[in-house]
Amino acid sequence: MKSRHYLLLVGIIFLGAMLRFWNLDLKPVWLDEVITALFSLGRNYYEVPLNEAFSLSVLERVFTLNPETSCAQIAQTISSQSVHPPLFFCWMHDWLRWTQTLPLSWVWKLRALPALIGVVSIAAVYQLNRIAFSPAAGLTGAMVMAISPFAVYLSQEARHYTLPMLLVILALLGLYQMQTDLYHRRIRPGVWVGWMVVNSIGFYVHYFFLLAFVAQVATLLINILTFKALPTLHLSPDAPHPTGRTLYLHPRRAFLAVALAATGICLTYLPWLPTFLSHISRPETNWMKPFEPDWLDTIAPLYQLPIGWILMAIALPVEKQPGWLATLMVVLMVLFSVWLLWQVSGRFAQLWSTPDTHLATRLLAVFVLCVLLEFLAIVYILGKDITSVPRYNFLYFPAICALLGACLAQPSRGRQKGSVKSNHHSDIAGQSDPSDTIAERHAARLPRHTLTWAVLLMGVLSSTLVVSNLVFLKPYQPDQVAKNVQTTAETPLLMGMAYGDLQEVALGLSFALALKGQNGDRPGTDSRHYFTFVPKVRPAETTGTQVDDRLQQPSYTYVWENLARLEQPLQSPFAFWMVAPGLKQNEFPPTLSILYSAGSSIGCVIDRDRFYRLGIPYQLYRCKQ
Repeated sequence: MKSRHYLLLVGIIFLGAMLRFWNLDLKPVWLDEVITALFSLGRNYYEVPLNEAFSLSVLERVFTLNPETSCAQIAQTISSQSVHPPLFFCWMHDWLRWTQTLPLSWVWKLRALPALIGVVSIAAVYQLNRIAFSPAAGLTGAMVMAISPFAVYLSQEARHYTLPMLLVILALLGLYQMQTDLYHRRIRPGVWVGWMVVNSIGFYVHYFFLLAFVAQVATLLINILTFKALPTLHLSPDAPHPTGRTLYLHPRRAFLAVALAATGICLTYLPWLPTFLSHISRPETNWMKPFEPDWLDTIAPLYQLPIGWILMAIALPVEKQPGWLATLMVVLMVLFSVWLLWQVSGRFAQLWSTPDTHLATRLLAVFVLCVLLEFLAIVYILGKDITSVPRYNFLYFPAICALLGACLAQPSRGRQKGSVKSNHHSDIAGQSDPSDTIAERHAARLPRHTLTWAVLLMGVLSSTLVVSNLVFLKPYQPDQVAKNVQTTAETPLLMGMAYGDLQEVALGLSFALALKGQNGDRPGTDSRHYFTFVPKVRPAETTGTQVDDRLQQPSYTYVWENLARLEQPLQSPFAFWMVAPGLKQNEFPPTLSILYSAGSSIGCVIDRDRFYRLGIPYQLYRCKQ
C-alpha cells in the first residue's frame, strides 16, 4: 500500500513538471520579465541604447549573460533601478551561469528556474498536508498544486512568485509544528529556527512576503488568545502523541516565545530596511491602480478577489475572444466554482469539527483570512488596489491548496471514524477504506473519488490552455503588438517608444524583443528594422545614453522635439510606429519630422486607419521625403 502511495506521489509530481515545462518559451517576454532578465543577466538600464535608433540585433548584446557580475553588484543595481529585493535575482544569475552551456534559449533558461521551484512546491504541499492532516490529504493537496492553472501560470513566469510561494509553504509547515509545540508546552529549536530563517529569506525575495509574515504572527496570537484547551492532538501521522488527557496552553510563555521569534526575524530585515523604505516612494510603484472613492471602485475589490479564487481552480479562454464566447466561458467558470464550493463546504465543516484536524484547519483558515484583511486594508486605507492583479494571490494560495486537498481527502460524512487522520494510507481517486459502507459513501454530496477526478480533469484542461497561450495572456500583449507592426514589413520600419521612467524602457524592450521574434532568422531584417527610445523630457536633460535621474514632469511636447533631432539610418520611404503610453488617439500629431543621418529631415504623415490600443496606444506614420 505504501509503494502505491508513493508511486501516486511521483506521478503527481511528474504531471506537475510536465505542465510547467511544456511550451515554456512559447509566450512572449513581457515588461516584468524584461526586468528579471536585465538584472539576472548582470545587466542594467544604462546598457540599453537610449535616444538613438538601433538595429534589433543590438538586443542580443543587451540580453547576453555577464557571468562576472557579482550578487553585490546586482543588489546595488536593483537598489537604484528597481523596487525589489535582490535575492531572487542573485539566485537567478547563478542559475543562468550554471545553465549557460545548455543549447537552449535564454528565455527558456530564465523561466526554467521558477518552473523548477513550482515543481518543488508540489512536494512541499504534500509534506505540509501529510503532517497537518494525513498522507491521503498530502496526495490530494499535491495534486491541487500540480494542476492548478494559477500555479502553472506563475511557474511559467520569469518572476519571483514561485519562490516566495514555496517559502510560504515551508513557513506554514513550521507554523503548524510551532503551534503544536505550544500546546505540548515544549520548544523544538530546529523547528522555530527554521521558521525564522524561512521568514527572513522571504523578505529578501519579495516585499509582499511581509504580509505573509504578519499574517503568520497574527494567526499564532489569535490562536493563543482564543484557543485555551485542545483535545488529544496528533503532531504527525507517524509521531506518538499523549492520549487520554487534554493539552493546555500557557499563554504567557507562548506570547514570549512568539515575540522573541518575531523580533529575531525583524532584526534580519534591518540591513535592507533603508532601501525598502526608499523603494516605497519610488514612481515605479505608481502602476497600481489608485483606489477612487466612488461606488464602482468601492465594490471592485469585493468581486476582484473572488475572480482570483476562481482562477485557482479553473481558467477558460476569455481574453481576445468574441463577446458571446467570453460570456459563455465566464458562466462556465462561475458555475464550476460554485459547484466545487458547495461540494467542499461540508467536508470543510468536518475538518473543522474533528479534533484531530481542527488545529490544522483553523491555522490555515485564519492565515488566509488575515492575508485577505491585509489586502483590503491596503485597498481601503492605503488607496492601492492590489486586488486587480490576481498574481499577488500567491501569498495565500498555498493555504488554499492545502485546505482544498484536505477537503478532497475527507471521508464521507456518514463515516463513524469521521477523521481524515483515521485512514493514513488511503490514496486519491477512489482508494477508500474497506470499512466504508454504501450508505456512508452516499452520505456526502458526491463520492470522494468522483469529486477528486472532476477537480483533476478540470485542472489539467485549464493548465493546458494556460501553456497554449490561450489563458493568462501576457500584459500588453507584446506578440500582438509585433504582429500588427509586422503588417508594414514590406518597407523598412522604425519603432519608437516614448519613455518617462525605467518601467517604460522595459516595456519598450518587450516590444522590441517580440518584433525581433516575429522576424526570426530571416536575412536582411536587421538592416530594415530599427527601434528607438524617445525621452519625454527636454533634450538637454538627457545625457549620453543614460537615463537622467532628474526626469520630471514628462511631456509629449518634448517627445516630438526629440524625434525631430533623432538621427536614424533608414532612407525614405519607411514606416514609423510610435508607442505612446497614456496618449489618446486624437492627441497624436498629424505630422512628424525625423532627422535622416545625412542631415536632412524626413516628414511623416499619420495613418488614421492604423491606430491600436492594447493597454498601450501605438500609431503608424508613413514617412517619405
